[in-house]
Amino acid sequence: MKAAVYRRYGPPEVIRIEESETPHPGEGEVLIAVRAASINPMDCHLMKGRPLIARLAFGLTRPKHTRPGVDLAGIVEAVGASVTRFGPGDAVFGSCRGTLAEYACAAETRLAAMPAGASFAHMAAVPVAGCTALQGLRKGGLRAGQKILINGAAGGVGTFAVQIAKAWGAEVTGVCSARNVEMIRAIGAHRAIDYGEEDFTRGDARYDLIFDLVSNHGFSAMRRVLAPGGMVLAGGGMGMDGLGAGRWAARLLGGLLASRFSSEKMALLSAKMRAEDLAELAFMMERGEVTPVVESCYSLYETAAAIREVARGHASGKVVVTVGGET
Repeated sequence: MKAAVYRRYGPPEVIRIEESETPHPGEGEVLIAVRAASINPMDCHLMKGRPLIARLAFGLTRPKHTRPGVDLAGIVEAVGASVTRFGPGDAVFGSCRGTLAEYACAAETRLAAMPAGASFAHMAAVPVAGCTALQGLRKGGLRAGQKILINGAAGGVGTFAVQIAKAWGAEVTGVCSARNVEMIRAIGAHRAIDYGEEDFTRGDARYDLIFDLVSNHGFSAMRRVLAPGGMVLAGGGMGMDGLGAGRWAARLLGGLLASRFSSEKMALLSAKMRAEDLAELAFMMERGEVTPVVESCYSLYETAAAIREVARGHASGKVVVTVGGET
């Protein structure tokens, strides 16, 4: 099979499309013929080996895991022992390692059935970003009638968070660049703030929850626009490299400490891939409450260009790589 591979740390140009051995599903695993995969910011940072401390886990001088990609959508080719939920021919989406390839093996517990009529390109955009948004809004305790601000609303996680929060009956404000203001309104935000024109931390509005996916403000600044007892949920910055990671960590730790002595709180989101959450997102898509926002699609041979686009940090929604068959 053909697969995207990188054998040294570096920029997107280190990616090569090579012939690799087709994997075999182990117990509890499903072999998937990949039709589409999407790029996450973490893919870009791991490929660069940044921040450097991450190399303690992922390889000091060269990467231990040479196949990028964790999101996928495709068709089940074969199943391993004890798999009960899927069989050959089923259309599925979910997460595993090395999804930028013609085939990949995923644990049954990290997959869900695709909704009828959904495209592979759209479903490949869902797993990491969708689950992060869903779990973040749950952790923030968002309820109908509350006010939420999503800082970084036009990104992969942000576009899902806007739509889920709207579906739950919240009043949604999204912070984004000027070029994305209309898109954020179109997907459900009651108000869109162009960060180039307005600093939301100096506004008059008050929010029950701030879902911070950018980490460009400290807790003390965001606390000024929190309603009494409100929360800042930090879901951005974990992919930063170099000094940026250090500043993010210092800002986060300072905010977590300060919030211990305040009625307004700050929390850190660590999302996990769960089949039940993927199934809930699929159900919301079937009801028309959520539609993945896909900025652009590339072929497998254009994987380096796709990663380069995400690494620039200005993609609207998700960037998808199509692999084979209909998308």
